[in-house]
Amino acid sequence: MDRVTVFTAFNPVQAQIVSARLQTAGLDATVEGEAAALSMEGYSLATGGIRVQVPSAQEDEARRLIESDEENES
Repeated sequence: MDRVTVFTAFNPVQAQIVSARLQTAGLDATVEGEAAALSMEGYSLATGGIRVQVPSAQEDEARRLIESDEENES
């Protein structure tokens, strides 16, 4: 199963919140790169951030949910 990144954060809390929101909606979201980011200061920036990923078949739905949440925060 191919996974795709639908959200990138430099803060592990933000990545976990987005992942939890997607999981609550029934999507198979995971957080990748969090442990490495927590182990060394600045590492998440060097590696391109902490990634929230879903199966490729769920990408469109995940992106819609994330966009909807961002619009509601504005």
